Amino acid sequence: MLRRLAIYLAFALLAVGLLAGADARQRQNNPVPFAHTPCSVLDNEPCVPSYCSVFNHGPCIPEIDYPYGENLQLTILTVPPEDQTAKYQKPDHDLDTIGDLFAALRTCWSPPPADSAREGMQISVRFSFKRSGEMIGAPRMTFATSGVPADTRTTYLNAINASLDACLPLKFTGGLGGAIAGRPIMIRYVDNRKLAKQAEKP
Repeated sequence: MLRRLAIYLAFALLAVGLLAGADARQRQNNPVPFAHTPCSVLDNEPCVPSYCSVFNHGPCIPEIDYPYGENLQLTILTVPPEDQTAKYQKPDHDLDTIGDLFAALRTCWSPPPADSAREGMQISVRFSFKRSGEMIGAPRMTFATSGVPADTRTTYLNAINASLDACLPLKFTGGLGGAIAGRPIMIRYVDNRKLAKQAEKP
C-alpha cells in the first residue's frame, strides 16, 4: 500500500514539474516588441532562435521575425509609385519601428544628377547602425548593374554615401536602437527615372 502511495506521489510531482516547465516556456517570449528573450539550446519551443552557437559566451542576439523580412532588406526607388508615396515621407517623431526606419532611409535618398546618371541603374549596399543612430563604418557595395562603367558605380556609391551622411545620425527610440544595433541592413537603390525623356525636353 505504501509502495503504491509512493509511486502515485512520484508521478504527481513529475506531472507538476512538467506543467511548470511548459508554463515557463510559454511565458519565455517577451510581448514587448524587439525585446524577445533568446532560448537556450536545452529549451524546447516556443522560443526565439538566436545567432550564437553553443560555443559562444553570449549574450546572444535574438533572431526576431521582423515584419519586413528577417534580413532587413529594403528597396528604394528614385521615383516611387503613386500608391507608395506615404512610405517615402519622413516620420515626424523618433524612429520606433522598422517601418519608421525604412521611411527615413527612403527620404534620405538623393540620386545623382541626370547628366551623370544611368536609367535603370541598380546598386545595393550593406551597413549597420549603432544604438545612437550612427553608422558602423561606410556602406559596402554588394551589387551593381552589370556592364556599367566603374565611374558610374562610383558616382552612385558617392551619392549613397552623401545621402546617408546628410541624414545621420538617425533618432532611434531605445527599443529600436537596441534591436537593430549591429544588425545588417541591405538597401537596393533603383534609379527608375526616365532620363532619356528628360534630356529630350527643351
